[in-house]
Amino acid sequence: MGHRLSKIVTRTGDAGITGLGDGTRVAKDSARIEAIGAVDELNSTLGVLLAEPLPRAVADYLTEVQHDLFDLGGELSIPGYNAVREVQVLRLEEAIGQFNADLAPLKEFILPGGTRAAGLAHVARTICRRAERALVHLGASETVSEPVRKYVNRLSDLLFVLARVLNRDAGRADVLWRNDRKRGA
Repeated sequence: MGHRLSKIVTRTGDAGITGLGDGTRVAKDSARIEAIGAVDELNSTLGVLLAEPLPRAVADYLTEVQHDLFDLGGELSIPGYNAVREVQVLRLEEAIGQFNADLAPLKEFILPGGTRAAGLAHVARTICRRAERALVHLGASETVSEPVRKYVNRLSDLLFVLARVLNRDAGRADVLWRNDRKRGA
């Protein structure tokens, strides 16, 4: 990389245009930049979650996910470049199975919450879903690779499972949605 980031203030984006990794200039409100931004926000939110005390297996896996998301952002910033592979999707599926294996089956919907770490995992899950919507929107007009779409979809599932794991490991129950509560009384 050399001194690639030695100059932070460039003023090249002042007119609402930004550069992609291949040198192409695009509007900052383009579907591609919206998708890149959503993935970046997701990665930053995982950084906040990782600042919490977490079980080692969760922290280690989320750190790997952050690297994958950086690769994914790189793929989005260079049209035609492929950085995310099916093997990364399969690793996510395996992790979901492993983390979910010891959880009690769900019989009710759950609300986001419990511990702070679980709440942050739910926030990351909702940002992940927004990133997925941005990728679908981008895919309507430009190519988005199948592994990228699958990865983000599976990642939201993992974050849901990890929220449950974090509550369980802290001795907290899932926050169940109560359909039988009185409404408007």
